[in-house]
Amino acid sequence: MTTATDWIAQRGAALHGEVLVPGDKSVSHRAIMLGAIAEGVTRIEGFLEGEDTRATAAIFRQLGVRIEAPGDGVRNVHGVGLHGLRASQEPLDCGNAGTAMRLLTGLLAGQAFNSTLIGDASLSQRPMQRVIDPLAALGAHIDSNDGRAPLRIRGGQRLRGSHIDLTVASAQLKSAVLLAGLYAAGETRVTEPHPTRDYTERMLTAFGAPCEFSPGIATLRGGVMLRGTDVHVPADFSSAAFFLVAATLVPGSDLLLRQVGMNPRRTGLLHVLRMMGAYIVEEAASVQGGEPVCDLHVRHAPLRGIEVPVQHVPDMIDEFPILFVAAACAQGATVVRGAAELRVKESDRIAVMATGLRALGIHIEETPDGATIHGGKLQSGTLHEGGNVIQSHGDHRIAMAFAVAAQVAEGEVLIGDVANVATSFPGFDALARRAGFGLRDA
Repeated sequence: MTTATDWIAQRGAALHGEVLVPGDKSVSHRAIMLGAIAEGVTRIEGFLEGEDTRATAAIFRQLGVRIEAPGDGVRNVHGVGLHGLRASQEPLDCGNAGTAMRLLTGLLAGQAFNSTLIGDASLSQRPMQRVIDPLAALGAHIDSNDGRAPLRIRGGQRLRGSHIDLTVASAQLKSAVLLAGLYAAGETRVTEPHPTRDYTERMLTAFGAPCEFSPGIATLRGGVMLRGTDVHVPADFSSAAFFLVAATLVPGSDLLLRQVGMNPRRTGLLHVLRMMGAYIVEEAASVQGGEPVCDLHVRHAPLRGIEVPVQHVPDMIDEFPILFVAAACAQGATVVRGAAELRVKESDRIAVMATGLRALGIHIEETPDGATIHGGKLQSGTLHEGGNVIQSHGDHRIAMAFAVAAQVAEGEVLIGDVANVATSFPGFDALARRAGFGLRDA
């Protein structure tokens, strides 16, 4: 089966039924990593079968870890212990996975051997100095291409526990420091300018590491043995977000999203959508592998523009492309501030979303750290008459966001360069069509 490179999207039907989106990407990455350096076997259920997470698994196989895939969404990781990884003679290819590259930089900084991390053209342009500097404070030695990949990590360094004050609120940076801290002498303490998602802290605890954490701070003592465990990966909130917004915007929709991960540091979009007037109800709440989950029941509701509270920004940084679409359909203006991180994701998400929404007739004003989106009517035309072509710039979340926008636009929208959707949400187009989207391969 080939992967589509472009989509044609247009109004479909009201969204109905139940949708189960794939497993959480962040949890899947971390489960492979900690399972690999634990003692014993870790069984992962609900593993995301995306290109990013498969790249992480392939890297650990390259480092000598046996990883079995007995079924779709299942991995058995035969851990080699904290010091059991073996050097690879070839570079370790992270593909498009920024999470993998940053977290692996921390984990590999404590190994006895040298490693080189590479990525695709997009990942090779993303900033890595922000992870190199705090790791250097622990004693790591990492060379880069002017702060970007490839990253050459020198082994055999004596890492020392330290108090690291991060200047960027990023769960990836915090996680990289904590993973390096497993190999450091003494205690490693990380503080953040704003609290970010705590997946690594929760999972370290599940694997037996005495990691103490509260919002904005985490402490870990090095040299502890991790024990293999069972990990149940919840459905990815970031993937569910596209259906939450689509069902909110499309008249007549009534949709149930099953078993969505509700980590409190991940659900900023949920709070913001409710502030805008969305109808989203939490049902059947439970806990899976230490992570809260629930079903999300969403119905169509009119939205109003708001000023997005800055305190929610770190908890929804991956969801801003789809928030921009919701804002474009709201009555009045929505103001986003404090989101400069969007400029250095898989694309400059502020600029790319602004360009695409303007092509659909929306007035949007960019700022260095956000935008003001003036809600209106999304307009298009038929493609054979020169209708709208939106370039996603290879950014999976941009592509899916405009697939949602097209469900409430006039006419057809051609969305270009969508192959990278497979990095985080394989099968998005098929699942969307079953729910009611008008979406087909170009």
